[in-house]
Amino acid sequence: MNTDLKALELLFQRPLEPVFTTRDQGKTVFDLPESFYTDRYRNNSEEVANRFSQNVQTRIPLRELTSVPNLDFAAKLGRKHQFSLFNSLHREIASQLVKLYLDAPNLQQFVSLAAYTKDRLNPVLFQYSYAVAVAHRPDTREVPIPNISQVFPSNFIEPSAFQDARQEASVVEKNGNRAPITIPDNYTASDREDEQRLAYFREDIGVNSHHWHWHLVYPASGPATVVNKDRRGELFYYMHHQILARYNVERFCNNLKRVLPLNNLREEIIEGYFPKILSSVNNRTYPARISNQLLRDVDRPDGSIEISDVERWRDRVLAAIDQGFVEDTKGTRIPLDEKRGIDILGNLVEAAPSLSVNMQYYGNLHNQGHNIISFAHDPDARHLEDFGVMGDVTTAMRDPIFYRWHGFIDNVFNKHKALLPVYTNDELSFSGINVTYVEAKIGAGPARPNTLLTYWQRSTANLAAGLDFGPVEDDTIGANFRHLQNAPWTYTFNVTNSGARRTATCRIFICPKTDERNQPLRLEEQRLMAIEMDKFTAELMPGENTVRRESTQSSVAIPFERSFRAVGVNYQPTAADELARFRFCGCGWPQHLLLPKGKPEGMLFDLFVMFSDYANEAVAQPTNTPNDACSTAYSFCGLKDKLYPDARTMGFPFDRRLPNDNLTDFVGAFSNMAKTDLTIRFNDKLVG
Repeated sequence: MNTDLKALELLFQRPLEPVFTTRDQGKTVFDLPESFYTDRYRNNSEEVANRFSQNVQTRIPLRELTSVPNLDFAAKLGRKHQFSLFNSLHREIASQLVKLYLDAPNLQQFVSLAAYTKDRLNPVLFQYSYAVAVAHRPDTREVPIPNISQVFPSNFIEPSAFQDARQEASVVEKNGNRAPITIPDNYTASDREDEQRLAYFREDIGVNSHHWHWHLVYPASGPATVVNKDRRGELFYYMHHQILARYNVERFCNNLKRVLPLNNLREEIIEGYFPKILSSVNNRTYPARISNQLLRDVDRPDGSIEISDVERWRDRVLAAIDQGFVEDTKGTRIPLDEKRGIDILGNLVEAAPSLSVNMQYYGNLHNQGHNIISFAHDPDARHLEDFGVMGDVTTAMRDPIFYRWHGFIDNVFNKHKALLPVYTNDELSFSGINVTYVEAKIGAGPARPNTLLTYWQRSTANLAAGLDFGPVEDDTIGANFRHLQNAPWTYTFNVTNSGARRTATCRIFICPKTDERNQPLRLEEQRLMAIEMDKFTAELMPGENTVRRESTQSSVAIPFERSFRAVGVNYQPTAADELARFRFCGCGWPQHLLLPKGKPEGMLFDLFVMFSDYANEAVAQPTNTPNDACSTAYSFCGLKDKLYPDARTMGFPFDRRLPNDNLTDFVGAFSNMAKTDLTIRFNDKLVG
């Protein structure tokens, strides 16, 4: 392997250790120029270099920098301070750092620059900015970006597990004989707290890793080549909209009513949350929020925000939606039309500084809401507490209030969608195409059609790469945890094509039929909670066609091994196509949560399928873009270095109002659609 690429991979390991310590299970060390050592070790550079270079197999020499960077811009974020992408100051520091890395003239200088800066920066700031640069530099396409849970595992795992892990690693030498550390199933609250019924979803490692990786792929600040991506604002809307739809359906599965949007920041927040996880950089617990907490204006050294500011931005955004246009800094009116309106609003609400049409006027609604909530426990820093989990993209989805805040944000977007025209028959139909049969079935045996199964499973993730200052020879320190799992299934659709050969887009959704009280849902309610399961193209020959698709091929999800992949060459696939997917495909909803939990007695859904005309939806990709091995989770994550591959608005046809009173009438009006009852049955047993 190219030593420069190997060096870049190793810089993801043991993020809190100095760059001169060994990596790759103690087999590799960097040979550093004298200037790379920080003041703390410069007088002892020869001693530490000799100590850590003993018994290593590989020494990677790093070149002197042609130009030593001035890192004063990053000094405002101390090494032991928390880093937040919701904080404007932190985001601007990260933006400058990403640009610094992207501007490195060649691969060798990028390696040296990353190694030089690593020990001089906040560790989380470095890992985020470094990962963004690796993801976007053309000469680092072969460098795999590890799952964030394996770089900073303390952000995801109950703290006592680390004491047990270090003990196991120190006492038991042979990796194969080490017992994995068991993470408790429920450690943040007891069953007296109703919200704890959703802990398996909110605190899932794969869910929170997906949220981090999405913001890594679509940062809000940085150079234009990193930020200004095709339909970025729409993806912000749709990815979070689908998370909320899935969360509301999971609530129905657990006999809880749907999320109450956080429309009023001046009311007490009923839900408390005690996360019981540690910050990686300072070993402090993320602060808790007590029940019935009242939010207050934030006035802290690294940023201030008044609730009235957020309210003013909210009112301006809603007024713009009512008027059907936004105004840029020159007063030019930009229409919020059917095609670009949602993309404009997404960039405006998340407030990507370079993409918002007028950030001074419409503000920073989404991020500052996160900040106000995350400092509810200490808004003026009198107790020197840092932000709670809502201030960190790796942990925000653990907190029930995340879904209430995003319920409000989603309502803003839905208000715009509700004002758009109802889809016409021409937009919804596909002449000559008739779907005659719909089925989802587990396996190939005698399983009952349209009955799917979920259950508990225990799996193991490797913590070794993120276990700083542990035994250097480790390559396996397992953490055993419980998560929801589903039995794989196959879709089968029979489609009649009465015309010539056609290419179609197959769109699969499931919609809940009833709420937590088993009351039927209206079509509008089903529409807003429609869960996208898959989207793919299919060739329809004249006459009868049978289209089959495996659940594991979903355009929404990535498989378990990519959510929890181990760090290091030993764990990478050897086949070229699998290796390419391994490297690039870290963004996506976890496959083990593709299916909602359901209920022990079975929970009814509508399984909806639509075949639409690909000729009207195809996107011509730029000719100079490289082949993309990662296309499996494009519904949420798009395609690397390419345009979003579906010209329809995201969520079509459920993203806008529908011209019928119920789903049966809607489907019955179009031959290219069909639906059937789907039962999801939860087996409350542990497998694996």
